[in-house]
Amino acid sequence: MNLEAAPESEGPRWQPLDRTERRVLGTLVEKAKTTPDNYPLSLNALVNGCNQKSNRFPQMQLDEEHVDDAIENLRKVGAVATIQGDGRVDKFRHLAYDWLGVDKRELAVMAELLLRGAQTMGELRARAARMEPISGLSELRPLVESLRQKKLVILLTPPGRGCVLTHALYQEQELAKVRAEHGNAVVGDEPLSDEEDTPASTATRSSVQAAPTQIVHREESGDLKRELAELREELSGEIHQLRSELEDLKQQLGV
Repeated sequence: MNLEAAPESEGPRWQPLDRTERRVLGTLVEKAKTTPDNYPLSLNALVNGCNQKSNRFPQMQLDEEHVDDAIENLRKVGAVATIQGDGRVDKFRHLAYDWLGVDKRELAVMAELLLRGAQTMGELRARAARMEPISGLSELRPLVESLRQKKLVILLTPPGRGCVLTHALYQEQELAKVRAEHGNAVVGDEPLSDEEDTPASTATRSSVQAAPTQIVHREESGDLKRELAELREELSGEIHQLRSELEDLKQQLGV
């Protein structure tokens, strides 16, 4: 039985969670996707996953009691289930597909946001791609847009280069604090698009119709600048991911 398969949903049932509950749910989703042979997780494995140094922000030091309490609360709201593993040891699996009403790639995006919080599009793309194939920002944008329509993702800064986003599962006071950390920017409902990084100068094409060659050059320049901005953002995310993996390896080797 494939416990990671996305089942048919009767509709999302999600609600805000506290920080420990978010960490537990995010860890269960991550481990289901990255280490399926070791999933579902025992309580000890789940505690270790919640407290690991790589791919987590902020760092947490949860004990079994904290995690067990979070599991019980997640069970009550229908986000987690308990099954009996080998040796009659309780193990835990997420029910996030139905609970959130998402598909596999959308769940990978949500898991990274739950595990790390606010981040740029480039960082998110690099990190979520370790769980599901997301080859570039052009593939991430429609996923984020779908999650925005489902009220699961919030833009903290306006669309464009360096756009910062996060999940919507914060409790009210926590979300207010996160918004304040990013300047309480007013973000409308305008969709993300391939044109979001286009320099404003390319929007004045109609005023230079007498110079078609210049128009073409400006359009090409705008395309190249946009592509360069996207590559820089993706590279930044890749670097952050590699640094996290290096720290994890050092920890394992005791370096």
